[in-house]
Amino acid sequence: MKKHYILPISAVIFAGFLSFQKSGNFKIEKYFSKNGHLNASGSPIGRTGATGEQNCTGCHSGSAQSGATENTLVLINNFTPVTTYLPGSTYSATLTMASNPAKKGFQATALDGTNTMAGTFVASANTAISGTTRKYANHKSTSNTSAVTSWLWSWTAPATNVGDITFYVATNKTNSNNNDSGDIIYLSQHVIGVSASSGISEVEKQGNNFIAGYAPDNNSVIFNFNNLSAGDLFFNLVDMNGRSVFTYDLGAAQIGENKQSIMLPVDLKNGMYVVNLFLNNRAMSAKISVQK
Repeated sequence: MKKHYILPISAVIFAGFLSFQKSGNFKIEKYFSKNGHLNASGSPIGRTGATGEQNCTGCHSGSAQSGATENTLVLINNFTPVTTYLPGSTYSATLTMASNPAKKGFQATALDGTNTMAGTFVASANTAISGTTRKYANHKSTSNTSAVTSWLWSWTAPATNVGDITFYVATNKTNSNNNDSGDIIYLSQHVIGVSASSGISEVEKQGNNFIAGYAPDNNSVIFNFNNLSAGDLFFNLVDMNGRSVFTYDLGAAQIGENKQSIMLPVDLKNGMYVVNLFLNNRAMSAKISVQK
């Protein structure tokens, strides 16, 4: 007669536990810790701090702080930063943290005055989109370090005028200690109004129709304007602290339409700048967003 041996279930489980520990490739304490989901590839939905939502403190200890000076959200259309939208138009959204910590994360959504999702989001290589009725842009596991200076995604405005739209943004400045303690959460709101005829804003359109924008492919400023008289043309780039960071003598401007491109210094930092173009000592100005 064959003998059958039946081990108690607890013994089998314990043996399995020992095999995991022995392999050295599995940490049982991390698996069961609440930090086992450190959100390396994006936050749970509903963490932007919008009306009726939580923020990142739902998973990370500490209190939320104002992100007015930490979070910079820029919408770009045709290389030009905007503060108004044209219904149905698509814009590139760029989010930057001023401190650019070693480890970081974010979540953003866009809502109209009734707290309804306004428009649609499409991910880029360094962002992911989550949610169903209300969409959220999030960081990815490959874009949560200081090596990524800005998160990018695209936003298509609603097909009709829905009034002001608010982008709610929550960012997480972590201390990279593989725990939920010591992180700082920054919340900010960014309002974009509707344009009656154009999605271009924060661009000074003078009588000569001066427009400037940034081209990231070759790190250059592209600008054009109409000129009724010939004259000397001088380029000056100024940061948001009023400091001149780059100048260039363009020589003589021609009568009629002028369109030029100027390469910027390779060490120029990302951020908002003011392009000043002087024609016979008369200034034309426009804001640009440099995001390499």
